Amino acid sequence: MAPNPDMKAPLSYKDAGVDIDAGDALVDRIKPLARQTLREGVLAGIGGFGALFEVPRRYREPVLVSGTDGVGTKLRMAFALDRHDTVGIDLVAMSVNDILVQGAEPLFFLDYFACGKLQLGQAEQVISGIARGCELAGCALIGGETAEMPDSYPDGEYDLAGFAVGVVEKSSIVDGAKVKPGDRLLGLASSGVHANGFSLVRQVLMRRFGAISAEHLTEELDGRRLADILMTPTRIYVASLLAPMQAGRIKALAHITGGGIVGNLPRVLPEGCAAQLERSSWQRPSIFNWLAEEGAIESAEMDRVFNNGLGMIAVVDPQEAQQIQAELVAAGEKVFVIGNVVKQVPGRPIVDISS
Repeated sequence: MAPNPDMKAPLSYKDAGVDIDAGDALVDRIKPLARQTLREGVLAGIGGFGALFEVPRRYREPVLVSGTDGVGTKLRMAFALDRHDTVGIDLVAMSVNDILVQGAEPLFFLDYFACGKLQLGQAEQVISGIARGCELAGCALIGGETAEMPDSYPDGEYDLAGFAVGVVEKSSIVDGAKVKPGDRLLGLASSGVHANGFSLVRQVLMRRFGAISAEHLTEELDGRRLADILMTPTRIYVASLLAPMQAGRIKALAHITGGGIVGNLPRVLPEGCAAQLERSSWQRPSIFNWLAEEGAIESAEMDRVFNNGLGMIAVVDPQEAQQIQAELVAAGEKVFVIGNVVKQVPGRPIVDISS
């Protein structure tokens, strides 16, 4: 066999598919975005081997609360529509909303962006969304990792993961222990589908249109294109909920993500308690009605896959419900009184949504 004349030619990392210069250029583009998210406590952020953060001294017995998540198959929508500016907000939202549930103030966030070949413009769009999400949550983007891994992802595709750390006063941890029958349930409106259930969403779209692209998703609901509705980022609830959470005025809080209302609300109810909800008490956005109709999805399946219009459910004392609702509305939320906590009855579901 004749020797390959190129066997002795010098090789570089770029020849192997990893462009160090592009990675350095991305870091330079990220730094100004990260600076916009700086807050008290940041000692060293983007650029070092590790990010340094000092817990604010106003906390007497600080307890750190952490959460990690991704964006799931909503990324498939981003690739199909070539829209990458909002999935970073989804990434931050999924983690900070989770730690908020226990009363934690989000402090900082780190991201992981992995791709086969780094496309600077695309990556910058994604990370600009992450920075925007951090601004909305009041936390600092202080670190992350960009991994260029040839042959691991198709051209133009990437994966995302994120990690949030927050802090709560030990005496103010919200764990649902004080919840009791008679308490009110307040539902905070979602911004849409958020970032859960997109494997089913995509199946519905394929059945309806045969393909998923910007050209296919031009149908309008309530004056907005399907593409815009589905890519609307997950709502971040920190700014409106943190103060009443820290004041102990919210007994429990459920982030309605994968599993829907029926899967997430039981996680914050103590033993012996159940929830009775009235479906007509809140407005279900048109996108959920459209998905149910086009996919012939049964009501029970909709309830355990999607948020159905509620991104958070708060459990509050009935005497404070009206005041807390008014305060949350003043803070920019759309809030519904959706039901009550009741005594659990053996053989009955923990969450009962009546029509």
